Amino acid sequence: MAWRGLHLTQPARLSLADRQLCVRQDAGEVRLALEDVAWIVVDTPQATLSSALMSACMEAGIVLIFTDERHTPSGVALPFHRHHRQGAVARLQVDVKEGLKKRLWQVIVRRKIRNQAVSLSICGCDGAETLEQIARHVEPGDPDNVEARAARFYWARLFADFVRDDESDLRNKLLNYGYAVVRAGVARALVASGLLPAFGLKHDGAANAFNLADDLVEPFRPFVDVLARKTLGDRVDGNGELTLEDRRAMAGALLLNGKVGDARVSLLVGAENAAVSLCRALETEKPAGLELPELERDP
Repeated sequence: MAWRGLHLTQPARLSLADRQLCVRQDAGEVRLALEDVAWIVVDTPQATLSSALMSACMEAGIVLIFTDERHTPSGVALPFHRHHRQGAVARLQVDVKEGLKKRLWQVIVRRKIRNQAVSLSICGCDGAETLEQIARHVEPGDPDNVEARAARFYWARLFADFVRDDESDLRNKLLNYGYAVVRAGVARALVASGLLPAFGLKHDGAANAFNLADDLVEPFRPFVDVLARKTLGDRVDGNGELTLEDRRAMAGALLLNGKVGDARVSLLVGAENAAVSLCRALETEKPAGLELPELERDP
């Protein structure tokens, strides 16, 4: 089972050698077993990848994440669908009843808000109990947009003088980097489970190939928020650019631990559990079976 990620920030030549990922840099050469690797972040314009390696990564189910000149994740490469029940799972998605989609979205939003409550508690901020109360008011489909009300309350307490859509704010740069990595991990898990990422439960953008990933990633976001807050340290004014250390920290977001049932697992495994349990929930029409990672107060 894949368990590790690779973050490339220095010039490198990546190729396939003896069914292994070969990374050549000025300092030397490193080889990694493909079956151990789940994601690769190519965070440098001076990296080359052979077509043989790209093909092998797709076959192994490795997601590739590429960044732009500002070191912001800008795209992903995923394998075509290879699940043995691809057609059957796709039919489940296409035929899902609107009521079930709404109840699944209720489960997702409640877990997200409860994880936000824990995030505030971990970061020493007030408001955790209020968010716990808010989560109880989420109805199927969230017709009252409780998620948005909770978000306004949450961000005002997690960061001072913070605007979520300000792309120049270092805090948003940290968050967006981590979110992109985790979103790619969720998309990878969906494809591996035979699900079509374009068909969402709540998100339904016609130009979005990852609507379902954007649904399922919501409860994972507070994990990234805590990591971003810790990585930010005493840089409280929101100024500055991402450092190499910042990018390394956020690139490892999928290695963060959470609780799923009685087990403590990485977010990488949590994404796989979420995707598999979503298939099961669609098949049984029981949204309570959707397993989403729980942020722990004392990880």
